[in-house]
Amino acid sequence: MPAVIQSFIKHESAGGILLIFAMLLAMLMANTFLDQSYMAVLQLPVEVRVGELQLAKPLLLWINDGLMAVFFFLVGLEVKREVLTGQLSQPSQIVLPGVAAIGGMVVPALVFTYFNAGDEAAMRGWAIPTATDIAFALGVLSLLGSRVPVSLKLFLMTLAIIDDLGAIIIIALFYTVDLSVESLIIATVSMITLILMNRLGVVRIAAYILVGVVLWISVLKSGVHATLAGVVLAFAIPMRDKKQPGYSPLETLEHALHPWVVFMILPVFAFANAGVSLEGLSIEKLAEPVPMGIMMGLFFGKQIGVFVFSAVAILLGWSQKPEGSTWLSIYAVSILTGIGFTMSLFIDSLAYEGMEALFESADKLAILIGSFASAILGYLLLWMGAKKDKA
Repeated sequence: MPAVIQSFIKHESAGGILLIFAMLLAMLMANTFLDQSYMAVLQLPVEVRVGELQLAKPLLLWINDGLMAVFFFLVGLEVKREVLTGQLSQPSQIVLPGVAAIGGMVVPALVFTYFNAGDEAAMRGWAIPTATDIAFALGVLSLLGSRVPVSLKLFLMTLAIIDDLGAIIIIALFYTVDLSVESLIIATVSMITLILMNRLGVVRIAAYILVGVVLWISVLKSGVHATLAGVVLAFAIPMRDKKQPGYSPLETLEHALHPWVVFMILPVFAFANAGVSLEGLSIEKLAEPVPMGIMMGLFFGKQIGVFVFSAVAILLGWSQKPEGSTWLSIYAVSILTGIGFTMSLFIDSLAYEGMEALFESADKLAILIGSFASAILGYLLLWMGAKKDKA
């Protein structure tokens, strides 16, 4: 296995375990005497001003709009590398995870729609159960070590990358608010500048980051979600330096960013968004259409969509089963894709922004329940399958 993929899996696995601790800490603080301190930190005003330009947001929004833009920047770098030189560069390698990813987005959305059709406000959250948290999912997979075939880890990793790409498209198309023409013009000029820099052979990373900051601010002010600026910037970073064979600005930046994203940005995001207060919540509240749509979409929709679409692709001869895998192990990995966690929480924050009081955190708790149910069942089936094969 290429060293870059080994490093990716190693980091994502460790990061998944760290995400669990960040989530548990947030839940603990939100439901003890520390709840006021927890909320005070998240609502702490943070302001940056340069002349007439002012960015003033509570700390929570700086995390969701700023740090998550860096996360999507890394996702963009990974997608570009995979398309040019990795798992997504050959059609034969992309068919199975690609078809599985489509099933893993379509079926959960249909499940959510089944519970919420006709309610326009509730339907804003249709994309919440379509997401997969790659760090958390690989973290669970790593607990079984070498007993899980490497091919299955690659299948899950590639599927999750395609899933992230789908999330980027969904955010761009469905979670954009009122647009500012002036800011969009500045953003467009920034994008053109980045493209020209790439075409002219500019390889200095600092130059791209400088233009990228301007792009992020303009996108933030435009009404389009700021995280998309990270993806656009990533696609502009050159893969190779023609003057220095063997040097890759993209891979250099990716390797530098990866530990920061996995060990700081995602845990901070999880800590800031997973602090669900259980006060006032009841079984009745969780049984309402939105929480039920999220839980059922993540737990049943994801596993059904991924497994059925994968099985169809394999049985029709479009692709082959991952080497060393069984139908049980493929089904178990399909269940693990129901771990939405950080990605689902992020889409939830976009879908129901300003509507938090409507669900009283039942929507976020539904994400945690669906994600943990998927993690536990997926792990148990993989463990049973590995134990059976060993016997």
